[in-house]
Amino acid sequence: MSDSNDDAAKTPEIEPVENGPLRVKGELNLVGADAEGKNVMFLCRCGNSKNKPFCDGSHKKTGFSSERGKPAGRDRLVPFEGEEIVVYFNPMLCAHAAECNRIAAHVFDAKKRPWIEPDKGTREEIEAVIAGCPSGALTMAAKGEDPTHLVPDGPRVTVEKNGPYWVADVELKSPKQGEGMSERKYVLCRCGRSGNKPFCDGTHRDIGWVAE
Repeated sequence: MSDSNDDAAKTPEIEPVENGPLRVKGELNLVGADAEGKNVMFLCRCGNSKNKPFCDGSHKKTGFSSERGKPAGRDRLVPFEGEEIVVYFNPMLCAHAAECNRIAAHVFDAKKRPWIEPDKGTREEIEAVIAGCPSGALTMAAKGEDPTHLVPDGPRVTVEKNGPYWVADVELKSPKQGEGMSERKYVLCRCGRSGNKPFCDGTHRDIGWVAE
């Protein structure tokens, strides 16, 4: 029988340190960086570390503030109804990864209005998009049912090139922000400029942030 303290130590979690990095504890897969053998690590979220994705203390020199500003999008669930399926979108949660357009551009096209047309795709295509949305901004439901998230197998943190951290199945020690937010998948800011810290709001893309 395993020791409960050992099990607790292995359970992955992320804790945003006030005006500092992301403290990551437990066993998880860090995709995009070498973290072999590390059960505790500190990931940079000020955007200035010379040892990205790991913290090197630059947040102290630059005066990084983890205070939440003004999110890029409004906090509301917007329904897009099809004959059988309703897709919901929360603009505040969106990290602008554009996975929806990559997976099913004929259904999700930000250049059109409405930009989501569920009846143009199959249920399987829409499920693939909902599962692929890293921030949980997109959910789906059959008509008359509550919206649900589809979450990839975890636990893992993916370090996106010149972008944020995509997180799956890691407990976040921070209050939920956003209607319909998933506790099992979310995207955390890495550039230090998000208006929705600790979450990404796509600012890295707008300012052309580069990790190198």
